[in-house]
Order: sequence, then C-alpha cells, then structure tokens
Amino acid sequence: MNPGRTLAIANNVFWEVIRARVLYFIMVFGLFFIGAMRLIPEYAVLTEDKILLDLGIAAIGILGLIVAAFVGTAPIQNEIENRTVLVLLAKPISRAEFIVGKHLGLCAVLAVLITVTMGLYLGLMSLSQVNYPLWSLLVAAFYLFLELSLLTAVAIALSVFTSSLLATLLTFAVYVMGHLSEDIVAAGELSKNPTVEAITRGLYLILPDLSRLDLKNQAVYGILPDAMTLIFNFIYALFYIVLLLAIANLIFSRREF
Repeated sequence: MNPGRTLAIANNVFWEVIRARVLYFIMVFGLFFIGAMRLIPEYAVLTEDKILLDLGIAAIGILGLIVAAFVGTAPIQNEIENRTVLVLLAKPISRAEFIVGKHLGLCAVLAVLITVTMGLYLGLMSLSQVNYPLWSLLVAAFYLFLELSLLTAVAIALSVFTSSLLATLLTFAVYVMGHLSEDIVAAGELSKNPTVEAITRGLYLILPDLSRLDLKNQAVYGILPDAMTLIFNFIYALFYIVLLLAIANLIFSRREF
C-alpha cells in the first residue's frame, strides 16, 4: 500500500466533506450552545453550570455521531453510484488504499469537528466563568474521537455492500447496541431462553463495546479511569478499526464493477 496515494485520497475526502457539510455543523453547535447559555440559567438556578457542562459535551458527541453515520457512508457509496470508482480503480490505486484513504479523510474531518467544537465549548464556558475539569474533558474528547473513528469504520464496512440509507441505519444500530451491550446480555439472561441468551452473547462478542470509549459523564465530574484502563481501551478501539477496515477491504475486493 502506497502512503502517498492513500494520503491523496484522504486529502480529497477531507476537503470535499469540510466544504460541503462540517462548517454548518460547527455553526449549528455554536448557535445552539450560546442559546442554551442564555436560556438555562433562567430555568435551572444553582444547577446551570452542571447542566451546561453535560449539555455541551453531549451535543459534541451527537454532532460527531451524525457526521460519522451520515457522512461516513457517503464517500464510497457516491463513488459506486456515480461509477467514478471505475475511473479510480483503473489508475494505479489498490482497493486497500481506496478504503484506508477514505477512512483517514473522514477521521481528519472528525478531528477538526471535535477540536473546533471543543474549543468553542471551553471558550464559552470560560467567558461565562464556569469551572470545568479541563484535563478530563480533553481526554474524553480524544476518546470520543476514537469512538467516532470506529463508527466511521463501521459505516465504511457497511457501505461497501449495501445502500447509503441502510448503512446509515445499521451504523446507528451499532452505536445504540454498542452502548447497551452489557444491558443486552443482562436482558438475554433474564429471558431464561437459551436461544435468546446465545444471540445476546453473540452480539456482545461481535459488536464493539462503545461504552469503553464514552467518558463524557465521568469527565464532567473530573473523574477518569486509571491509566492502564485508558491504554487498554485505546488499543481495543484501534483493533476494531483495523479489523473493520480489513473486512471492508475484503468485501470491496470481491465486488465487480
């Protein structure tokens, strides 16, 4: 795999998505959070600081999820539907370079989105003289980036063999089940049905446990897992990303255009 060709594809995806969509998301976040800072103190006396901390980091996560799920399925599907994939693959570009380049470009978009919205979030909190645990929030933002990068890999893996709409819906389903994986297993055990238990345990083993990467609720209180847990969860996320991209490449390499 040639790094130069991969980065060229990533750069093209990055600028295409940045120009088309992401700036609007950043504007929406800024307007939403400024509005919330004006309204919440009127209705939540004495607890407004905590609500604003929770609301801001949650809004960043939701925006990132929308980008990962909706935008993550578009680059490959658009190439397939417009038949431009034939032009790209006719050039000296391998399918692995194509898949990895698309993922890297989308990850760069997510990095910009999270960095800018976190900057707005922390800046507005500082202007309002709200105390916040800076280090914990920055670590939570980094793990949010890992979670969204993993979801982007899910979206890409799904988009190579199904439609954009179905891939988007399935990506949202993976997000929900990934955050509720332990609850799904518990529900299966409560059912006392061996078949249901086997299915729920299978889902738990196959689907990524996204709750490992969700530190938002802890971070607003200045609480983080220990260093070894953070390192293990970082490796866990990278493993799933590599695995999903390998699956996407395997499926894509078997497709005929």
